[in-house]
Amino acid sequence: MIEIKNLKFWYKKNKTVLQDINLQLQEGKIVGLLGKNGVGKSTLLHLIAGLQFPVEGIVTADGEIPGQRKVSTLQNMFLLSEEVPETTMTIEKFVKINSVFYPKFSNDDFTSYMHEFEVTDFTLRIDKLSFGTRKKVFIAFALACNTKYLLMDEPTNGLDIPSKASFRKILRLAVSEDKLAVISTHQARDLQNILDSIVMLDNTNLLLNADDWQITEKLYFGIATGEENEDDILYSEQTIAGNQIVKVNKDASESNLDVELLFNAAFNRKDKFKSVFNIK
Repeated sequence: MIEIKNLKFWYKKNKTVLQDINLQLQEGKIVGLLGKNGVGKSTLLHLIAGLQFPVEGIVTADGEIPGQRKVSTLQNMFLLSEEVPETTMTIEKFVKINSVFYPKFSNDDFTSYMHEFEVTDFTLRIDKLSFGTRKKVFIAFALACNTKYLLMDEPTNGLDIPSKASFRKILRLAVSEDKLAVISTHQARDLQNILDSIVMLDNTNLLLNADDWQITEKLYFGIATGEENEDDILYSEQTIAGNQIVKVNKDASESNLDVELLFNAAFNRKDKFKSVFNIK
């Protein structure tokens, strides 16, 4: 489990990035880390990975502090950054050199994920690949490392629509009950139907930390009937199918979580949203 207690971080003391963040992230989940650009999503991932250090508070993974850079921690955690390197190595050489750091790395898994992405020639130089194809290589490598904790920063940037579908498929297959994936994205729609939990940041603080079932228990996602109480509607959007809404789920109706609508609802009526989820 990853635990974050009373976390505070800033680059400049007069400009706090994260303030009093408290989180427990359990294995067996794919967690979506959402928030507007510049709100601190990447910073939080770097703090979890031990690449940056809290000004106050503590971050632990299974009781160990990632910033201490212990081998036992590093072997169990992989951070895939938004930008991927343009190394002159071939795909096969990159895998051969770097996979030794991860005891649970699987060549079979890597090959399977690459084939799902329709990349089959491992003799290609990585710096000669398009950005999207390079992204596929590093996503496949990250998943094949089979680390307990997988942190991904904007992994779908650069992927075309079929590749995004492949990403969702292999991610769901790769994250088992003993693993945790935390995925930062501003493209909420890309993670539709694969998230188990959502953490949302806003202005240095948490705006939401809830499992998908908790969200649909409190909010209803659907088409307006015209009989809704206006004060219960957090967000509405005109579509071909009708007026799509997010409203307070007072009558315990069942609906499917729409991540993009949830994001819009959170920032459209922030105070109402906070009151629904008892956020101070």
